[in-house]
Amino acid sequence: MLIAASVAQSAQAADTAAPDEQTLNVDASVSSTGQQAAQDYSVPITRAGTKMALTARDIPQSVTVVSKQRMEDQQLQSLNDVLHTTTAITGVSSDMDRTTYYARGFPIDNFMVDGIPTTFASRWNLGDAQSDMALYERVEVVRGATGLLTGPGNPSAAVNMVRKHADSKTFTGSVSATYGSWGKQRYVADLSTPLNSDGSVRGRLVAGYDDKNSFIERYGAQKQFVYGVVDADLTDSATLSVGYEFSQVNTDSPMWSGTPRWYTDGTQIHSRRGYNTAPEWAYNDKENKKLFVNLKQTFDNGWDFTLNGTHNEMFLDSKQLYLDGYFDKTSGLGVSQYANYPVVGGTGYNTGKRKVDAVDAFASGPYELLGRQHEMMLGVNYSRQQNKYYSAWANISADELGDYNNFNGDFPETSWGSRALTDDSTTVRQKSVYLATRLSLADPLHLILGARYTNWNRQTLTTGEELEKNNITPYGGLIYDFAENWSAYASYTSVFQPQDYRDSSGAFLSPVIGKNYEVGVKSDWLNSRLTTTLSVFRTELNNVGEDTGQIISGSQSTAYVAKDGVVSRGVEFELNGALTDNWQMTFGGTTYLAEDRDGNAYNSQLPRTRFNLFTRYRLPMLEQLTVGGGVDWQTHTWQDVGAPEGNGTWRARQGSYALVDLFARYDVSKNLSLQANLNNLFDKEYDTWVGAYNVYGEPRNFSVSATYRF
Repeated sequence: MLIAASVAQSAQAADTAAPDEQTLNVDASVSSTGQQAAQDYSVPITRAGTKMALTARDIPQSVTVVSKQRMEDQQLQSLNDVLHTTTAITGVSSDMDRTTYYARGFPIDNFMVDGIPTTFASRWNLGDAQSDMALYERVEVVRGATGLLTGPGNPSAAVNMVRKHADSKTFTGSVSATYGSWGKQRYVADLSTPLNSDGSVRGRLVAGYDDKNSFIERYGAQKQFVYGVVDADLTDSATLSVGYEFSQVNTDSPMWSGTPRWYTDGTQIHSRRGYNTAPEWAYNDKENKKLFVNLKQTFDNGWDFTLNGTHNEMFLDSKQLYLDGYFDKTSGLGVSQYANYPVVGGTGYNTGKRKVDAVDAFASGPYELLGRQHEMMLGVNYSRQQNKYYSAWANISADELGDYNNFNGDFPETSWGSRALTDDSTTVRQKSVYLATRLSLADPLHLILGARYTNWNRQTLTTGEELEKNNITPYGGLIYDFAENWSAYASYTSVFQPQDYRDSSGAFLSPVIGKNYEVGVKSDWLNSRLTTTLSVFRTELNNVGEDTGQIISGSQSTAYVAKDGVVSRGVEFELNGALTDNWQMTFGGTTYLAEDRDGNAYNSQLPRTRFNLFTRYRLPMLEQLTVGGGVDWQTHTWQDVGAPEGNGTWRARQGSYALVDLFARYDVSKNLSLQANLNNLFDKEYDTWVGAYNVYGEPRNFSVSATYRF
């Protein structure tokens, strides 16, 4: 409530601020408002949550929108960067290339592009989190269960990336160059142009190259991408868009997991930050191809129709080595952490392909009933996702590795045999019909009711085993505008999530089922340029898969056990947007508990409390200069892992920590700007993975960039 009070005071102060502070003008002209909005951290209207075009205040769930301007200020260049700084989202990095994101204690497994979801498993890194933000206008995150949008999914969050389009009828664009720590260099061009005389057909091209080394020795990553889209006005009310995206990410000597945490006597190894267990022959390469089409039609009666279709192909090719044993402090010889499984690591040659074909069509608009105007949205969705992974692997014994104390990644490449199709290679088909309506019960009171029917089918490619489920996901939300700028809301939806996890016998776990409740208060100010949310949530789940830390016999996969009675409950808040024309801020946080029915912590490797703040301010006395910075803070985390040879458990810990970032931008002219960013100002040392091995977060680093707009 202190946050809300400060917002109200800031809004009221807009009328009485000093003359040298340019305050917000609520009655500004359309052009002025549009120009201001393009530089805001907030987005006034979004289809996140319900697919109806609403303000964030009218959506009965917690929603975060990361705008293009905020991505530019913080130099958030990948989806990985964006999610690390998003309210109530926690990233757990199992190595330099793989990060699993969580919200409210559960993994995020639904990632959408223009509203079409793709599901991926963190075991196979096909570069999802490395998607480059140069191609996208904004990122929308809806926290909690999102079955109305996505069908099956965890009650964590759904992440939607909204593509850039060719919406300029004149030639315009930008070019930028960035240089930074560890030899980083990045070049991006973003060009838009009309393709005919009246601008009814337009094109946009975004291309870039990113090359960097790392604080981790021998590790390097190169990324190149190109994106093209043509937008054509078929009529005054219909627009057709066709586009193509290609990206390629190649990494040299990437670690597969991190560095071992413990000696056999239980003391910490304390590897230096830059230590790399990966050999010179290790690599991890990804390629991504996406073809998409979009049709939008508006009608005179206020209705609109949207059709989205996509064909995606993502490829993986990697050879890597991992270590996961415990080592004698004197001799350096290793001991397995698993009972009856005498290995201290392994090598793997993995390739994979994910192919997605999907179409989504929906219409939304107003209708009248009982003398009041309401809104409706209805749609259909079909998707086919095939995941084919091939793997060859070999164990590493203690004798083969030798003295770990002198190990520097010098290990011979395995004589690879034929790669076999893995047991998590599947074809998943989904057919869905969904419907929602926003009923105006009274001027200040609105009720959202909806449901999604999903026919879900999974075929396991190795065995031909087929599983089919039919599910109806109900959705309900109530919004009450109790003051001019304030609303209270409550929402409910169910949870349905088939699992790829297997138990110790190799059988798939049953789908997760449950319920999700949320109540809260929202406000918006200054023509929705500033929004606030305070929410309380509770999620109840059964059949939740939890890692046992043991290997399924005859495979490399970890065995999971289904847990009933898992409950996550907590509080989230966020302030996002313009406090004045010169001052933008995003400030959010969460605190929650996640436990099973016996009171044991669920996913204890996640921080139970986390806050993130980032703000920027343009100096009124020197309008060319903008300065800012932020803080990310989280509480301690821990995880119990198997002790040597499975004899009990040891507890890995990471204390609470804060990371401080700074940035400044100077507009040399209306076209040219220079920017500097400094991350982890105080060079805090911390782990991004709390388990049997260490994965260090990045030390202090910097970047400088120049951008020319025309």
